[in-house]
Amino acid sequence: MGKVIGIDLGTTYSVASFYENKISGIILSHEGGRLLPSVVAFTENNERLIGEPAKSQLITNPQNTVHSIKRLMGKKFSEIEPYLHEYTYKIVEDSGDSIRIKINDILFSPEEISSMILQKLKESAEQFLNCSIEGVIITTPAYFNDSQRQATKDAGEIAGLNVLRIINEPTAASLAFSLDLKKKSNVVVYDFGGGTFDISILEVQHDIIKVLATSGDTNLGGNDLDILLTDLIINEINNEYDINLHDNKMATQRIIEASETVKKELSTLDSSEINLPFIASSNEGPIHFFKNITRKEFESIIKDRIERTIKICDVALKKADLSPEEIDEVLLVGGSTRIPLVQHNVKEYFKKTPNKKVNPDEIVAIGAAIQGSIINGKTKDIILLDLIPISLGVKTLGGSFTRVVDSNTTIPTNRTLIFTTAEDNQSEVEIDIYQGEREIAEDNKLLGKFILKNIRPAPKGVPRIEVTFSINVNGILKVNAIDLSTKNKKEFFVSNSGLLNKNEIQKIKKNAEKFKQTDLVRKNLIKAKNNILNHIYLIEQYLEKMELEPKIKLEAISLVKKAKTLVPNEIFEELKQIEFQLAEMNDKLKTLAITSQEIDDIEEENK
Repeated sequence: MGKVIGIDLGTTYSVASFYENKISGIILSHEGGRLLPSVVAFTENNERLIGEPAKSQLITNPQNTVHSIKRLMGKKFSEIEPYLHEYTYKIVEDSGDSIRIKINDILFSPEEISSMILQKLKESAEQFLNCSIEGVIITTPAYFNDSQRQATKDAGEIAGLNVLRIINEPTAASLAFSLDLKKKSNVVVYDFGGGTFDISILEVQHDIIKVLATSGDTNLGGNDLDILLTDLIINEINNEYDINLHDNKMATQRIIEASETVKKELSTLDSSEINLPFIASSNEGPIHFFKNITRKEFESIIKDRIERTIKICDVALKKADLSPEEIDEVLLVGGSTRIPLVQHNVKEYFKKTPNKKVNPDEIVAIGAAIQGSIINGKTKDIILLDLIPISLGVKTLGGSFTRVVDSNTTIPTNRTLIFTTAEDNQSEVEIDIYQGEREIAEDNKLLGKFILKNIRPAPKGVPRIEVTFSINVNGILKVNAIDLSTKNKKEFFVSNSGLLNKNEIQKIKKNAEKFKQTDLVRKNLIKAKNNILNHIYLIEQYLEKMELEPKIKLEAISLVKKAKTLVPNEIFEELKQIEFQLAEMNDKLKTLAITSQEIDDIEEENK
């Protein structure tokens, strides 16, 4: 029988792990490495290289060597277009604003490139473990959206893997760590990898892991620190020699690699040298660039990015309703956590020394392997209670955002709300699905839309439309709607449209707080207008079907006319006043209708 392995599919490096008989291990690559560089290269004759052989092509063959593919997964071309200069290979737009990587006139999707890395890990595992691979658990950043998770799952399936589960990286790390915990603890997983940053706060016991809150930035990682130093060097060369190397792919890649080396060296040394002979040519001959950089200089360059991670930690703690003092353990995950400034800031913020017993590069893959062993029935069941980071809902009458699943809801989950029609004899309804925290739907991110047809004709407000949001253990969303009277049903998988761009995902929570009052005012306006329209509708029904005294009838007609002129108004006080007057009129007409019916009943009995 085959084994189930865990894979941490990383931006810079990927890791595969196994777990058996309470012993975890890292699967070595064909080259004997514990970490596989997440790099795929193509030679002139289209030979494919993966891992270490591909990484060696970064300088000599930069245009045909694909790196940091994780940052492109599940995204649109328009999202990454402003950052194309950060990639040495050619990224082009395909149909539907999709991303393709162009290599030797062949187009590859990000999922295809990722599947090549996963395939390499699968082959290494089969060779290392000497058996077939029955299934795999793949990890993603906690703040990956629906489309990014689906793209990761698709990559696994393209690689021929049976993807049993997609789990969050911090959750996987806490799973590996929890096995040694003897008491209930609040654990922070500070995950700073090559391409993403996540912070998760978990309540951990030996057999139960509950995620209390999560936050992050899927476009903040160690690569961004390399780019900051790279830009500094390119600007210095430009200022001194009047040569811009941004368009020189080979030179840029050499500088990026030198910057990464310096970053790593400065984690243990006080200074490091950047030595780039023959980096470019000028009218005066070849340019040799040399620069000595100290740890303090490097820290001044990256300071803002590291402080950004601490601000994200603050957001997560507030969501979990905890203070730094209430945290028992802090786990550092990801290679970027080796930077002394990162460790210092984390220690200062949480007021405790981070746990150094875990390997930040390997703990996520080990946790994924443990989860695989649980699913495979070979390890005592550990309950994972993960959550969704951002609310999901639908657009309702007037443009409001109605939440169906709130942020921080434990998954898997099913949530159902009942909706109705906004017009008489409405035969279909459009259901627009959004993700976000703003009170107005269009201020959030549209995930997708679908139409439920063949609704039985009826007055508005009568049909009952049941809308259910289902989020599975992989965090992937499915929405279905059913007309309860006809049982007509429509199902919609949100698999290719849950795209939150670079700025949107980090602005969602920030904007929600910033515009909280504005949103509330707008929502109250919409609510008041909807109430006015409902009152108008009911009064007009009474006018049409009842014999009223001329004075009351004239009063009602006049009030309806006035209300219709005020509906487009944006002055809340006036809307509330007319809403109150309409409600009073409705109550009066309702009382008259009941009295009229009673009189009719008495007369009928006396006949």
